[in-house]
Amino acid sequence: MTEISIPLVNLHRQFLEVKDEIERGIAAVLASQKFIKGPAVRSFETAWLAAIGARHGSGCSNGTAALSIALEALGIGPGDEVVTSAHTFFATGEAIRHVGATPVFADIERASYTLDPTAVEAAITPRTRAILPVHIYGAAADMDTLSAIAARHGLKVVEDAAQAHLATLNGRFLGALGDAGCFSFYPGKNLGAYGDAGFIVVRDATVVDRVSRLIDHGRRSKYVHDIVGYNHRMDDLQAAVLEAKLAHLPAWTTRRRSLAALYDERLKAHGFKVLEPRAGSLPAYHLYVVETSNREDAMEAMRRQGIDTGVHYPVPLHRQPAFDGLGYGTGSLPVTETAADRVMSLPLCGSLTEDEAHRVCDAFLGTARP
Repeated sequence: MTEISIPLVNLHRQFLEVKDEIERGIAAVLASQKFIKGPAVRSFETAWLAAIGARHGSGCSNGTAALSIALEALGIGPGDEVVTSAHTFFATGEAIRHVGATPVFADIERASYTLDPTAVEAAITPRTRAILPVHIYGAAADMDTLSAIAARHGLKVVEDAAQAHLATLNGRFLGALGDAGCFSFYPGKNLGAYGDAGFIVVRDATVVDRVSRLIDHGRRSKYVHDIVGYNHRMDDLQAAVLEAKLAHLPAWTTRRRSLAALYDERLKAHGFKVLEPRAGSLPAYHLYVVETSNREDAMEAMRRQGIDTGVHYPVPLHRQPAFDGLGYGTGSLPVTETAADRVMSLPLCGSLTEDEAHRVCDAFLGTARP
């Protein structure tokens, strides 16, 4: 088998860049012997809120927990409906189910792959309690229009910003625009832990108190639990890793945008459909996706040349067996289904070189067809 020389995300190269800082942060936690709710978590929480211009929030165990806790803290539960995208990782719909609510899937925009506001409004019923836009690939959903729809119907807005670290819309950071915003720090994310971790941003200070209790067994003090919560705390070792990496995230994000522009220039010239960010936005480019009519052939040809690729996401949520009972048939979300059948992800990270990016383009263009 051909050895992969250009991985989808080069985490080893990233580690070598930040190795000393990460080792110092971990050593400080080990020396303190404070592993849960310690100073490293508090320090990272403060730093992350400052980085995205938010006031209230809490670290948690992972991005899925962030979504489910945010929904529960905002009062979403059994009998409620949440309108969201099917073009996303399973956790988005899973979290809605975790609180007993029903996901209602609306179609996406062809350009940005994010929720189509017209489809969202058409999906609203008397049971709808929230809209959950997904900033897929780190590209901004139409938050202005979606927020206006939510206001008209008295709905909450919970952002799935799992892929949108430092992405902006009209100068404001994604994840800090709705009633709540949820981040994942899974290792392969733009800001990744060395294990699982997540973050919940909330607009209302009274809601962050409920978020904090839900994360930590529903308690205000060590042995007094006034609600039933969960064990979804962020640990200090992950917080130390994240804070060490956070100092590099702006530069890595700038690098991703530069490499995405290089890909755009080369691939669009040959007629390929790529992500089209909305006006006024700066994507985080968690993934670089391009559509092709012969995806499997292109991926295999690139693998033979030592280049890793991926598909995100080939089975949209409305086609997942776990959601069979919702009654969505083939063709019910045509734009979503087209994207699922055609998109593939090319290597992209803050440590990819321009020479490697050109090699990726050469290999892709050698086989792929629009």
